[in-house]
Amino acid sequence: MSEISFLTRPGGARLAYQKAERREAAGAGPTLVFLPGYKSDMAGSKATMLFDEAAVRGRAALLFDYAGCGASGGAFEEQTLESWCDDALFLIDELTDGPLLLAGSSMGGWLMLLAALALIERDGGDRVAGLVGIAAAPDFTDWGFDEAQRALLATGETLYEDSDYGLEPTPTAAAFWRSGQANLLLNDKIAIDCPVRLLHGQADADVPHETSLRLAAALRSADVQTLLIKDGDHRLSRGADLALLAATVDRLIEDRGRTAA
Repeated sequence: MSEISFLTRPGGARLAYQKAERREAAGAGPTLVFLPGYKSDMAGSKATMLFDEAAVRGRAALLFDYAGCGASGGAFEEQTLESWCDDALFLIDELTDGPLLLAGSSMGGWLMLLAALALIERDGGDRVAGLVGIAAAPDFTDWGFDEAQRALLATGETLYEDSDYGLEPTPTAAAFWRSGQANLLLNDKIAIDCPVRLLHGQADADVPHETSLRLAAALRSADVQTLLIKDGDHRLSRGADLALLAATVDRLIEDRGRTAA
């Protein structure tokens, strides 16, 4: 892994990132950008594996921490879906050029879609070369909470839930929940036409694997593949899961190279 660097978003937080530079011999492939999940960061096993693979192969890659997460500044409970999407777009604008391969894990899969739509609207469809969702969780503010929890959030209170991934409870701020409800995607056609690969464990206790099937149906692209791992959990971070993710990214990049040639 490279050393952590920082950029401050105008009007926002100091954001931590790591970047792998493209080597000329590797060709002009897309820059891999990894979007972590909720309350996660760029030190996770999927992010670091993809970054290390890119560095070994001479590919460009970008990892980062959203504001309030990992090594970035800012308070976690003050962030929203929109502000984290703006973090991603700011770093993409400042640190990358050319085509992008966006990979998003869990909530990062939702942000991956929102960032792709923003880039397509602003820069045209050629910028987004492909998407890889890992247990992608679009619209989880809509389906991930029960009626009582939604009622609490609607009052402006912060919801705290026990976490399977740490000792501290997981907070969901009302502002974040409202931003999610304002950015729902699955009930309409999603105007993305690039190749998309969706990996999802059927033993995922946090995000039902049917979410990836709904997402595949909603995407406008005809080149969408959903890979279900029967015994896979939400993290998909076992050795075999990571190998499947690496191979999926490799195939997308190689397919793009053959198409470009």
